[in-house]
Amino acid sequence: MSLYTRVRPVLFSLPPETAHELGKKTMRASQQFGVTRRLVRKQFRYRHPKLQVERFGLTFPTPVGVAAGFDKDGEVTHTLADLGFGFTEVGTVTPFPQDGNPRPRLFRLREDDGMINRLAFNGQGADRVARRLEADGRPDVPVSVNVGKMNDSDAEDAIDDYRYVFETLYDHADYFVVNVSCPNTPEEYDEQSPEHLEAIFSTLDDANDDDKPVLVKVGPDSRADDLADLVDIVHDFDVSGIVATNTTTDHSGLQSEDADEWGGVSGEPLEERATETVRTLAGLTDLPIVGVGGVRDAESAYRKIRAGASLVQLYTGFVYNGPRTAYDINTGLVELLDRDGFDSIEEAVGVDV
Repeated sequence: MSLYTRVRPVLFSLPPETAHELGKKTMRASQQFGVTRRLVRKQFRYRHPKLQVERFGLTFPTPVGVAAGFDKDGEVTHTLADLGFGFTEVGTVTPFPQDGNPRPRLFRLREDDGMINRLAFNGQGADRVARRLEADGRPDVPVSVNVGKMNDSDAEDAIDDYRYVFETLYDHADYFVVNVSCPNTPEEYDEQSPEHLEAIFSTLDDANDDDKPVLVKVGPDSRADDLADLVDIVHDFDVSGIVATNTTTDHSGLQSEDADEWGGVSGEPLEERATETVRTLAGLTDLPIVGVGGVRDAESAYRKIRAGASLVQLYTGFVYNGPRTAYDINTGLVELLDRDGFDSIEEAVGVDV
């Protein structure tokens, strides 16, 4: 029995957001000391040549990363790298601080190995995140920034929001992800409409002096026709890739006590739907896809890779499985690649499409 298995009942006795904040503070403290960081790396970091992925002009030491939402304000990028993750995504970052929805707004679905969240882009704002990333320096894995808007912004103001975050954090990110698929923010207009997406990408392209990669994050509830329209737009604007998916608004089949709480569902209940979205997109485009939703072990990560994801991300699986998560997935992926006769992750991408 691992230490986390013993500690988890204590953490899960706390409100989910309180437990998350406590875990983040512990991780933040651990990255302040070189001795602690070396111990963490020795125990949890796993590297293997078969796991290395080249995408967006960047080298990812493993295809397993941390999704947006876990480290909203860029507080623990170094600890996440030390724990063996191959990349991490800061955010969603908004131009200015905002509180998000009232608490409680995060719920564990224990019987379903999932979570519901309706956080709605709570965070410290782009300027504070930039100062922190500047002070901490870059970890030795790629870091992306998930770009969001203020909850009270209309369609026109949202474009200015995206540009502000993009420019403020430009020097601190290896690539950017534009979040237009969050189900927990006010829906005053269609964030994924062709007109709105064109305005976003055109604005960011004007500000992208060094041609840093820009990806777009889509939801799992989109129809195939809508995904095809989105692919047409991203091809027109030279978008570098697609993150699939955000959380789902579909609560059908959930068994847990808080199943009826409103918000986006993540974790195992999302896996099949998210993987099918990855597969659909892989059939529509050759752009790299980052697969998110229900990744919790090597097998679930491998299913997304075989469905067309070059990289995968997780959040809920990390919460349930603890600090060994990346190590277990990475070692398991090597075993699966060996079993199927692949010499690298690259060879396995999209073989089931």
